[in-house]
Amino acid sequence: MGDSLSSLTVKELKQLENRLERGITRIRSKKHELLFAEIEYMQKRETELQNDNMYLRAKISENERAHQVSVVQPGPEFDTLPTFDSRNYYNVHMLEAAPHYSHHQDQTALHLGYENKADPAA
Repeated sequence: MGDSLSSLTVKELKQLENRLERGITRIRSKKHELLFAEIEYMQKRETELQNDNMYLRAKISENERAHQVSVVQPGPEFDTLPTFDSRNYYNVHMLEAAPHYSHHQDQTALHLGYENKADPAA
């Protein structure tokens, strides 16, 4: 760290400086290697994302074209709709002739007696 340099000779200082420079060179080399590897990875990733983007755009266009065709030309599901058949429906006069029931006819009176505990005859 350079704290105890005062006791070193010029020759020892020169050796220390050379060792430090070699260490810094190795550190810088490793740093550049890692940066270049990161750049290469990012470039590959960019290419993959561009390819994915083109694929998705093509799928969107394909789906939009298919949707437009289906809107313009109805599919086979519209050919299978049942036709109107009047035999499947009730006559309006039949519905009106249904008897009207009063809800009062079915009600019966229900009387509940209670037991008087004080009266032994009860």
